[in-house]
Amino acid sequence: MYKVDKDGIVEKFVYQLPILRAVLDMSQDDVGEIVGLSRQTYSSIETGKRKMTWSNFMALLFFFYFNPSTKETVENAGVFPDELKEAMRTDLRKSVKEDV
Repeated sequence: MYKVDKDGIVEKFVYQLPILRAVLDMSQDDVGEIVGLSRQTYSSIETGKRKMTWSNFMALLFFFYFNPSTKETVENAGVFPDELKEAMRTDLRKSVKEDV
């Protein structure tokens, strides 16, 4: 099993949220609505008043990583480590095999 420093990458990612959102010229409400968070919850996460859950991290990570305008910033920030990518690929392969 791959070891990922969840707390460490979540902390780094929180720091990047305002930057990523600014690149896309989106409000907190816009981003929250897309990933299923209220503006209040998203704002609390972005300002560090609320701890980001792993589920929220993954939703926001995918949103920003798969957007061509912010993918490079996510890569450079080190918030989507190779260990996590590999763990996801492994789980995906298992899921595909089970469906066949």
